[in-house]
Amino acid sequence: MISTADFRNGITVELDGELFQLIEFQHVKPGKGGAFVRTRLRNLRTGAVVERTFRAGEKMARAHLERKPMQYLYRSGEDYVFMDMETFDQTTVSDDQVGEQAKYLKDNLEVSMVTHEGRLIEIELPHSVELTVTNTDPGLRGDTVSGGSKPATLETGAVVQVPLFINEGDVIRVDTRSDQYLERVTK
Repeated sequence: MISTADFRNGITVELDGELFQLIEFQHVKPGKGGAFVRTRLRNLRTGAVVERTFRAGEKMARAHLERKPMQYLYRSGEDYVFMDMETFDQTTVSDDQVGEQAKYLKDNLEVSMVTHEGRLIEIELPHSVELTVTNTDPGLRGDTVSGGSKPATLETGAVVQVPLFINEGDVIRVDTRSDQYLERVTK
């Protein structure tokens, strides 16, 4: 059990039979009445963000999540196949469970599988991945770094906005949390 005094961004709690991750919180002490904590929580099953208020000192169950390093191997029809990095066991995960993360899955990419009581909650990607640009409009002479942007399709099928100087065949680093271009990778 944890109290509202133990709140930290990113912790996971059980509320009403669901798992929620704390996005942000604020302790409020009004001039009249008791203190309370205003929070924003993300439902780990649905992804919905809810706002909830708790009395100061209120207790709730903390959810213990297990993170296991896995390596993405390949896609088999509607499923994705991952390998446990320690035991080399293969695990098949459905398209629904992978969700939005599928657009950055590249062969041999190391991810973390987050489980709660043996049930898959989510797949955590690295914060950034390096992918090759497979399709984009050609850059024009005089394009600068501070200029505009254009859409680029990456080798996994993801589409991100890139600066005008990026061409097909370039390898770029993309932030998987915000879907933003970070930099061009020179090898």
